[in-house]
Amino acid sequence: MTDNEVGGFGITNPSDLLLVTDFVLVKQQVTCVSVAFDDDGVANFFEDMVESGRKPEQFARIWVHTHPGSSPLPSATDEQTFRRVFGACDWSVMAIVAQNSSSYAKIKFNTGPGCEAKIPVDVDYRCDFEGSDNNLWKRQYLANVKADVLSGLPDKPKCGKKKTGIFDIDDFTRPELLTTERMLAAIDAMDAYEREFFLEELAVRTDYWNEYESGVF
Repeated sequence: MTDNEVGGFGITNPSDLLLVTDFVLVKQQVTCVSVAFDDDGVANFFEDMVESGRKPEQFARIWVHTHPGSSPLPSATDEQTFRRVFGACDWSVMAIVAQNSSSYAKIKFNTGPGCEAKIPVDVDYRCDFEGSDNNLWKRQYLANVKADVLSGLPDKPKCGKKKTGIFDIDDFTRPELLTTERMLAAIDAMDAYEREFFLEELAVRTDYWNEYESGVF
């Protein structure tokens, strides 16, 4: 449905805090490499959860977001966000789902000596759950997610098109034009913010390099 990242919170079973039974979107601004939650949206979500009788460990410990590529591995920005936003929690989980349904999850404990570990992600079919309501998901997405244009990120041209002064950023998807010299020149033409995100995403997007080497694009 989207080539942007999308994030939200996992709602868990009170008797099993790692069993996610629901996922809630909050208002957010997204690009193909980032998610920024709206402060008021998060505050309203927390208030609604408390009024419904849930405790913070049931709704404010598991951060779930998507990656538009096939790699679910966390980027450096993901790790920084996880530390900054959830570092004060006694425990928290970062879970990532990629477009090909591959997933990644890490739990981190901040009390005592502290530790973190990668944990498996599975669907527990022993639990009852309702069928998916795709129309409802679309309405929630349109109501809460605002896509921002972030130019200069050629591995996801739909995020925006930009003339670098050297060649059109979409030329990154044309193998006959993608020489090392032209690619480096285009990266040099990006501003610092764009360059940081671009290089960071290439570091974890193994699908990009695999497709390039195989001549897919």
